[in-house]
Amino acid sequence: MTEHDEHSDHDEDSDHDENSDHAHHHHDVDSVAVAVVTVSSSRTADEDPAGDYVAAAFEAAGHGVSVRELIGDDYDSVQGTVDRLARRKDTDAVVTTGGTGVTPDDVTPEAVRGLFAKRLPGFGELFRRLSHEEVGTRTIGSRATAGVVSATPVFCLPGSENAVRLGVDEIVLPEVGHLAGLAARGLDEEAEIEEGAAGNGESSSDDA
Repeated sequence: MTEHDEHSDHDEDSDHDENSDHAHHHHDVDSVAVAVVTVSSSRTADEDPAGDYVAAAFEAAGHGVSVRELIGDDYDSVQGTVDRLARRKDTDAVVTTGGTGVTPDDVTPEAVRGLFAKRLPGFGELFRRLSHEEVGTRTIGSRATAGVVSATPVFCLPGSENAVRLGVDEIVLPEVGHLAGLAARGLDEEAEIEEGAAGNGESSSDDA
C-alpha cells in the first residue's frame, strides 16, 4: 500500500467517524424544558433546597422549567405525577428528588419502574460511582434511577441537596439535551412525515 493510499484510508475513516458522530448528535436539543418534582412528606414549597437547586441549575445552563410540583411519599402520587408530566407537550425531561432510599416510605423507584418504556441503568451506576467518592460505601443505600417515559427522559435523584447537586451537575445537565433528542426522535420523524403528506395534498383514510 502506498503512502497516498494509507492517507486516503485514514481520511475516509476520519470522515466516516465524523459523519457518524454528527448523525448521532443531529437530534440533540439545545434547550430543554424540565419538570421538577419533589417527593417528600416533610418539606414544603417554601423549603425545598433540592428542588430549588434543580430549577436554578437548569435555568443557569440555558434551559427552562415548565412546572414544579411537591408531592408526598406515596406510590400512586409519584407514578401518576411522573406519568402526567412526561406526557406534557411543554416538557422535555422530568427530574424527581426524594424517595430513592431504603426506608419503608421510599417508593419512587418502584412507582416509576412500571412507566419506563426504556431503562437507563447507566445513570444509577454512574451516580453511585461518583457518589462513592463523597460518601463512600454508604452509596449502596441510594437507588437513583432513570428511564424514558412517553419519549421523555426521567431522572430520579435522592432528596439531599448534595446528592442532587452531584447528579444534576455531573450527569443530567451534560446529557439531558442528547437524551431528550434521542427519546423524541421517532416522534419528530412521524411529525415530519405527516407534514410532508399534508404538504403533498395526500388525503387521509377518512377522506378516501
